[in-house]
Amino acid sequence: MSDSPDDVVLYEVADGVAILTFNRPERNNAWNLDLEFRYFDLLDAAEADPAVRVVVVTATGRCFCPGADFQRLDAKANGAPPPERRRPISYPFHIRKPMIAAINGPAAGLGLVQAALCDVRFAAVGTRMTTAFTRRGLIAEHLISWLLPRLVGHGVASDLLLSGRMFTAEEACAMGLVNRVVPAEDLLAETLAYAKDMAANCSPLAMAQVKQQLRADWLRSPEAALASFEELNLDPRRRAELREGVASFRERRPPRFPPLADVHQIGI
Repeated sequence: MSDSPDDVVLYEVADGVAILTFNRPERNNAWNLDLEFRYFDLLDAAEADPAVRVVVVTATGRCFCPGADFQRLDAKANGAPPPERRRPISYPFHIRKPMIAAINGPAAGLGLVQAALCDVRFAAVGTRMTTAFTRRGLIAEHLISWLLPRLVGHGVASDLLLSGRMFTAEEACAMGLVNRVVPAEDLLAETLAYAKDMAANCSPLAMAQVKQQLRADWLRSPEAALASFEELNLDPRRRAELREGVASFRERRPPRFPPLADVHQIGI
């Protein structure tokens, strides 16, 4: 069991990958403020650490995250004021480094939101998911009504958000919400293999700038997206990155891309 706020999310770094693990198995990793604060603090740590190039998010036990802890839902239903948050729940959306969710078990409500906020999602075979909000008398929360239509299309997003129905990882993969479905016993190993390949072979600067493009270009015209690409491409750091990418390919060696610079320096 997690005995202190520092234990509710575990953190380790290896081979360029930070693994953040929700760790409230006694509550099936239900979302509360201790978990939220710890998770976002650790995302900041991963963002600032030059040794971290990719972030993997998973959970202990049999559940990824079933959403808000019912203790909090009961308080909300009885008119308690909203909690004082340090950051919005959608905070992971703004992390510059690639984030990969390894969804090891059921994900619902805020748990599904956190998975959707990651850039890539792997899920265990048979994992059940639901937006759940309308079935709890809630509206679509924390950016999910903006994210889902862009991930799966308006019609599918309407189905999932309005009905709040349960669906499986296999259906999620078919609709584009999940990228890969993996046997449960192989989930973390396959996710880490994918993440470590990115950490070893992809430019941290290029990945951060691609994330920037993907976020911004959702709202741009093709002409504006092209103009943005041309502006990013003028970044003087791009030339050095390209030289190293081409040289490593020709020399048949792993690339030696530098770590992502300080946020105040790179402006991403």
